[in-house]
Formats: sequence, C-alpha cells, structure tokens
Amino acid sequence: MKYAYLGPSGTFTESALLQLDGAREAERIPAANVNVALSMVREGDVDAAVVPIENSVEGGVSATLDSIATGDSLQIVAEILVPITFVLAARAGITELSQIKQVATHGHAWAQCRLWAEANIPAAVFTPASSTASGALGLLDPEQHHDAAICSPLVADERGLNVLVRGVEDNLGAVTRFILVTRPGQIPEPTGVDKSTLILPLTEDRPGALMGILEQFTARGVNLSRIESRPTGQGLGSYFFSVDVEGHVAEERVSAALSGLHRLCPELRFLGSYPAAAGTRPFIDTHNSDDAFIEARQWVQALRDRL
Repeated sequence: MKYAYLGPSGTFTESALLQLDGAREAERIPAANVNVALSMVREGDVDAAVVPIENSVEGGVSATLDSIATGDSLQIVAEILVPITFVLAARAGITELSQIKQVATHGHAWAQCRLWAEANIPAAVFTPASSTASGALGLLDPEQHHDAAICSPLVADERGLNVLVRGVEDNLGAVTRFILVTRPGQIPEPTGVDKSTLILPLTEDRPGALMGILEQFTARGVNLSRIESRPTGQGLGSYFFSVDVEGHVAEERVSAALSGLHRLCPELRFLGSYPAAAGTRPFIDTHNSDDAFIEARQWVQALRDRL
C-alpha cells in the first residue's frame, strides 16, 4: 500500500494513519494540503489518503468537505479518531513565554488553543501555517521568523524541539476525526456499527426543500450524526449538504432512504459506508428493522401479484 496524508511528517494526520494495520511498513507520502492528497488518490499516484474531516471543537474541515464533494468520485472506507493535545514549542534560546511575539500553527489548532494563548502569551501574533507540523518545523528554519509554534507532541519530540508548555489546548478531550479515502471500489462489509456519508445538492431553492430531504431519513428511522451546509461556489444561496448517517447501505432502512433521496436529488453523491470508529450501535425501532422492511415489501408484492 502507498498512502498520502496531510504532511509534513509529525502531523496529527500521520498519527491517524499510523493507527491503520500495516501503515508503519507502507510507503507514506506527505502532501502539502488536503487537495493535493486527494488528487494523488484520484490520479492513481497512491492507493489511499488520510485527511481530517471533522473536529469536536471546530466542526467540519472545509477543505476536505469541499474537495470530496466535487471532482472525480472518491470513497471513504474507514475513519480514525485521534485525541488532540498540543504543546507550545519555541526556538532554541527562548526560555520565557514573555519572549514570544509570533506563533505559527494551523488555523484549527489556533482555535483550540486561543483562550490559553490570550491568557499566557497575549502579545503574540498568530501566523497561519499549512499544518501544525509545518509551523513546528519552521522553528528549525532560520529564514522563518516566528518565535514559537503550537503543534503535536509527536513532531516536537521527534525533532527535539524546545517545548515550553505541554497541554495548551482549551478543551480537554478534544478529538479529530480522520477518513481513509480511496478510489471507488468495493464497499466494506456491514459490521452493525457503521456510518455512511453523502453529499446532497440542494437542486431547487424553494420552501420545504431541506425538509423534503430530512423526511427521507425520518420516515425510515435513519439517524443523522452530522449535517453541514457548504457553498457550491456557483453564487449566493447555492449550497450542498454534507451528511453522515448511522447505518450501512446494505441495511434496508438506509437503502430505502437513499432510494427516496435519489428521487429528490438525482445528483447526490454516495461517499461510502464504513465502520464507525466510536463503536456505538444505533437504536433501531422494530418497525425500522430489516425484517420489517422485507415483510412490508413482500406484502405489497403479494398485492401486485393479484393484478
């Protein structure tokens, strides 16, 4: 296997990748950003890519949501959850927080440490970096001008950086969700604890359009674990919805919901069914069980057979 991931080495994304069986022995290629990583999958340069899609503090990762919603189809085959903790690393020679005037990190990381930074390094200016690791590695580059970086313990320890403070995150227990993305192919077998991801374009801007979409899930007892709207880029008011549902396409209630959605949104994009990392089994009413759907379908067929 050959994997791409949001690099450079030492990012939380690489930590997620290393949780996969065989990843330590596989070829791992860091990508400059999410779009590059997913393009490498689309072009066949790698077998799969790991990218962040959601954070428990900041919500969805826009770059990933947008990139998988457009272009050649991709498929999610797994998800990985990574607990997030940050350290503040500084250039060699800096020993006091008062010496820090400029801090580099990824925007999501800064958002998760902003309160700590305001309380402890109020004079420091935030400088956006393409990843937490790239901000950290900039401390080793004399041409970079930031004094410190907020990054993962992994990259700080691996590169021997000057760590001033550990655990600078504002929210203890924060988690980032990563996805393993491939070209479309075989869907993983259902486990009973699964998740499916869809892209639903709002093809017609009219009263009740979103309600019509949501009713397809409600009527079949399919729970949504995430729904986010994203602009299509085709003008104000033009949006699509990125949705995670509890269940697998092999389940009757999920496939029935997809069938209903396809009537409303023929351009919907199915991004895959895969094991849910949290391992929480969804509640399913008896009338929404596979047996109930099969029995109902057989009952209707018996009526049609009498025509």
